[in-house]
Amino acid sequence: MYADFGDDVEFFMVYIKEAHPVDGRQSRANERDEIFIKQPVTLAERTQVAEKMCQVLKIELPPLIDSIDDQTSRDYSALPDRLYLVGADGHIVYKGPRGPRGFDADELREAIVELLHSDRDS
Repeated sequence: MYADFGDDVEFFMVYIKEAHPVDGRQSRANERDEIFIKQPVTLAERTQVAEKMCQVLKIELPPLIDSIDDQTSRDYSALPDRLYLVGADGHIVYKGPRGPRGFDADELREAIVELLHSDRDS
């Protein structure tokens, strides 16, 4: 999607509180994949974890880092993760169900196409 719409839509990933830290609810999948991350307690630590994640997973989206008090996550009900489309006017155009099971990339793609067509028709 980023490759398809990146010229018309700004894409961002907001890195929020770690969902499965070793000092919290470590997941079996993380153990199997040897992913051992402590919950960051400072913004600098959270930023470092986010940057490393982007490198390891080869994520091209520009990362934004939630404040250490998790305000963005709370405002957008984002834990563990969620997809949003925000219009140029700041209004939410699409709010997907909580991920990862709720992710519906096709639904988000349709919302982007609809938004771009409505902007062109205006």
